[in-house]
Amino acid sequence: MNQLSILGCGWLGLPLAKKLIEKGNSVNGSTTSESKLSILKDTGINPFLVVLESESVSQTITDFLADSEILIIDIPPKLRGNNAETSHSTRKVFVEKIENLIPFIAKSTIKKVLFVTSTSVYGDQNDLITEETNPNPETESGKQLLLAEAILQENQNFETTILRFGGLIGEDRHPVKFLAGKENLENPDAPINLIHQKDCINIIEEIINQSKWNEVFNAVAPFHPSRSAYYTQKAKEQNLILPKFSTEKSNIKKIISSEKIENVLKYQFTLGEY
Repeated sequence: MNQLSILGCGWLGLPLAKKLIEKGNSVNGSTTSESKLSILKDTGINPFLVVLESESVSQTITDFLADSEILIIDIPPKLRGNNAETSHSTRKVFVEKIENLIPFIAKSTIKKVLFVTSTSVYGDQNDLITEETNPNPETESGKQLLLAEAILQENQNFETTILRFGGLIGEDRHPVKFLAGKENLENPDAPINLIHQKDCINIIEEIINQSKWNEVFNAVAPFHPSRSAYYTQKAKEQNLILPKFSTEKSNIKKIISSEKIENVLKYQFTLGEY
């Protein structure tokens, strides 16, 4: 049995915690909403109200980390735009949150950190992307995630594994719902790079079970039909208005490779969910 702390029990963190508990682990889980504490408790999580700011961290952070050896960080940057559009203070806020968190991790019993991040750190490169590809983020969130990755990896008080997810989908979350009925959508021939919530949870479990630390993993299902073919089919399946793609818009040919996940973890994706 492991004692774990999950910072961010939201769309992914909550079902992840539930599965880890079902497997006999003890989980401390955090939320920023007091109304969600009861939801965490009902799931079997030891609930904590933890608010991470750029200048401070909730005093509950010490108890939240106490007695855990593994910390899973799953909090989104919640940033939009690029450097030219974003003020200096906003640009720095997510990185500063991680910087403020690190001293508490270093003083705790935490020895392993799993940082859930995103393939957005690679930007829109026309290439096959592996873990050896140099990141080149274009969005503000991608830039801050990359900086936060480096800060965690450089700390010698704990071992950090970086897990970069592609586009997240699940039973209650699918981008086709936002694309349905829209016109002049860009990049019709661009391959999709998605990962289902079930695969996200299973991969995190495998990293923990196999003790794969000080690693970087890209996690995207090895399923890459074109955007136009995939989203048109999904719209038909869900009886939604078909999206219309523009053939005049530029096409990005980026494919995120899942080869390392499959080879190192011996992981098989649940392709039936896509």
